[in-house]
Amino acid sequence: MPAQEFVFRNRSPIAPLKILAMDNCKKLGEMADRHVVEIRKENLLQYGDSDSSLAGRGYENSGYLMKASCPRFGSGEGKGVLNESVRGCDLFILTDVTNHSISFPLYGHDHFMSPDDHYQDLKRVVSAAMSSAYRVNVIMPFLYESRQHKRVNRESLDCAMALEELSDMGVSNIITFDAHDPRVQNAIPLHDFDNYSPVYHFMKALEKQYEGFPFNKDNLIIISPDEGAMHRAVYLANNLGVDMGMFYKRRDYSRVVNGRNPIVAHEYLGNDVEGKTVIVIDDIIASGESMVDTVRMLKERRARSIVICATFGLFTEGLGKFDAAYEKGYFDYLVTTNLNYRITELLERSWYLEADMSKYIAYIIDTMNHNVAVSSVLTPTAKLQSLMERNGLR
Repeated sequence: MPAQEFVFRNRSPIAPLKILAMDNCKKLGEMADRHVVEIRKENLLQYGDSDSSLAGRGYENSGYLMKASCPRFGSGEGKGVLNESVRGCDLFILTDVTNHSISFPLYGHDHFMSPDDHYQDLKRVVSAAMSSAYRVNVIMPFLYESRQHKRVNRESLDCAMALEELSDMGVSNIITFDAHDPRVQNAIPLHDFDNYSPVYHFMKALEKQYEGFPFNKDNLIIISPDEGAMHRAVYLANNLGVDMGMFYKRRDYSRVVNGRNPIVAHEYLGNDVEGKTVIVIDDIIASGESMVDTVRMLKERRARSIVICATFGLFTEGLGKFDAAYEKGYFDYLVTTNLNYRITELLERSWYLEADMSKYIAYIIDTMNHNVAVSSVLTPTAKLQSLMERNGLR
């Protein structure tokens, strides 16, 4: 039985569906909403029957997005306002805490919103909805403070505190993508926390760009740019049936620069990459310094072509490093998802490819609204292996 038929025939929605896309996530929310509409229309057409009451209970709508706002006073104080009722609804809130393009007036000056500001607005709309919604779910693709996930010295554990706070507020499910360290879910061991991988969508984006893979599995190698990204590289390499390697970041722990210990050198561990196509996979590109160093050293080791795949492209220091690296031939393409805000200039770069995650989010929303285990119908492993076989890589 196909996955969507299983969802449709075995479970009715637990409550009418509503999607709230925060201002920082409007475009992605609108795209996901259109996909939900298409999915449900197709489900009714293929699997529905004449006496089905689903259509009469709001299963099929022209859209599921609702309106809300977070107005602020001139002092910067704010509030969350729902512009329509959510009573008895299964509410999914989408938020992008990395969106740095939104501002509000603060004492007569424009203040661009930080992750802290976005997180406070999320809590405001959650508190406004919690009293009457049947269930509140939060989809936060970039997990708030996920890079501050473990204590090294006398310091805060911001990500764990945020997860506990949302759990205590009554949020039923917290959904994220490619968490920097998935073990952070241990902060809320009795709570639903879902962490999804975009690896399949990276490969789809490359398949589309190349119109079928030009890669030969005997000449392909997956590289992790550091030890923290090893599990991503291992997963992809195992599904592709290819070799893998990694770089070890040797740091100077006697100094702290911009909140971190500076990298002294990248040491490569793995087989020879000469003449091979390399896919470098990671979760975040922040300043880009480390990634550029990685692809430069791979090119110096005579890698034939290099593709960078990263879930979140933040580019906190602009695109200059990558423009220069591309001009020097250090890499061929850079792929990120559309799960976070990206500047217009990035979308115009010839070396940039987008892995669209909106349909995947729509399937997650639709499946969870039916109260079905998402992993049973949305696991990427089978799709990834099928894609590889289709292109002769398996």
